[in-house]
Amino acid sequence: MDSVARGSEDLKSKVIRAEENLRYLRGGNTFIDEGKILGMLESCRDASPQRVRDIIARSLEIKTLKPEETAALLNVKDSVLWEEIFDAAARIKRKVYDNRVVTFAPLYCSSLCVNNCAYCGFRGENSVIERRRLSITEVRKEAEMLAGELGHKRLVVVFGEHPSSGADYICRVMREIYSVKVKTRRGCGAIRRVNVNAAPMNEEDYKKVKDAGLGTYQVFQETYHPPAYSAVHPDWTVKGDYLWRLYSLHRAMAAGIDDVAIGALFGLYDWRFEVMGLLAHARDLEDFFGIGPHTVSFPRLEPAANTPFVKDSAYRVNDADFKKLVAVLRLSIPYAGMIVTCRESPNVIRQVIAMCTQRDASSRVGIGAYSERTQEQEEKIQQFILGDNRSLDEVIRELASLGYITSFCTAGYRCGRTGDNIMTMLKSGREGCFCKLNAVLTFQEWLDDFAGEDTRRIGEGLINREISEIEQRSPSDFSPEVVKAFKEYHRRIKNGERDFCF
Repeated sequence: MDSVARGSEDLKSKVIRAEENLRYLRGGNTFIDEGKILGMLESCRDASPQRVRDIIARSLEIKTLKPEETAALLNVKDSVLWEEIFDAAARIKRKVYDNRVVTFAPLYCSSLCVNNCAYCGFRGENSVIERRRLSITEVRKEAEMLAGELGHKRLVVVFGEHPSSGADYICRVMREIYSVKVKTRRGCGAIRRVNVNAAPMNEEDYKKVKDAGLGTYQVFQETYHPPAYSAVHPDWTVKGDYLWRLYSLHRAMAAGIDDVAIGALFGLYDWRFEVMGLLAHARDLEDFFGIGPHTVSFPRLEPAANTPFVKDSAYRVNDADFKKLVAVLRLSIPYAGMIVTCRESPNVIRQVIAMCTQRDASSRVGIGAYSERTQEQEEKIQQFILGDNRSLDEVIRELASLGYITSFCTAGYRCGRTGDNIMTMLKSGREGCFCKLNAVLTFQEWLDDFAGEDTRRIGEGLINREISEIEQRSPSDFSPEVVKAFKEYHRRIKNGERDFCF
């Protein structure tokens, strides 16, 4: 047995506690029934146009779809009906989240990994990758660059699965990032929310991470299809345990983590099956905890150094089907945030952004890539190759020109609007009102502290339109008292004060 395999076997024995999954099984079965999902996709092939429109109407009520309803949407062939689905997806996004788009950046802290996933540049046996774990001092340098020069307010910190990057290291990283304060043009740059993308944990470790100030915890199942999962995750690895990963977010929520994030890596199996799997995951979380995922992600396979599997996959998703899967997910889990990333090209992102709530920008997916490296992509330090390398300023300028306001708001989390509290507000549309106010305030901060001249000019015009809309929607959505307080906060931000919120 080589060193990678030995390391994975050792970690499996220390981390995995199979008994923590048992309470979530039903008759010994998981929420993924392969035969049932495949049968449903087959039996729901011939939904009438009226049936499809009835399903769309149900989504517009912000209700999670039933599996057979999602299966019917996935089988639509008529181009006119697809345009209605795309339109409904955009309407749902705006109804729940208004016209805002939240931006973030990934911060990769370790490329050490004991797993051997066939599609991943960081897999343990890939000898061409430079292996490294950031020191806490190096983490600080990265965070200072992100908060001070690039202007980010929220991060997702990413870790390979390895004994050196377990819960204790993750907690130290988060605390260090939160401590960073960097002087900007008129204010102070800081990271206000740290989300985590890391390996599944046991409940004891989840509690540690939560206490360190965790935002949202992301674990992507990669593929929900059990045979496909086994084919790309060797059974001697920690990740080879399908059940441990499948119920990772159930355990997180049982440990008190309010916001969890699900996702699938599209290209490992049929994209329709993966959409059904994501819906099944959301519904099972709802059944056990009363709330579903905070966000849903849908990354596609991308090239990575010395990783031929990516080119050889029989399930690669083309751009047209990618737009369809994003739309169906938006209708199927209408309350959830939807994240599109810089894996995609700018053109693809433009096609789906009306349905999405979050995207990253100025992203680098290598270790130490913000503070130490040039902007050129370097395969030997990256997990995969990015499709969109534009700066945050460029992305925000484009979003503003399209009518989307970039929100750097983290107020909801700090004000306790998390878990079932925020889910209720999202489904009612009320959270969108808070989002609109806070988006304007945080966008004004960013324009004053970081924007280039052209971006500031376009952004100021958008802010003026947003303020006019807020005034027009008063008093139905915003009371006169709230509007008065909002205008006062906005005035004070323009005078150099920071971090006002509702």
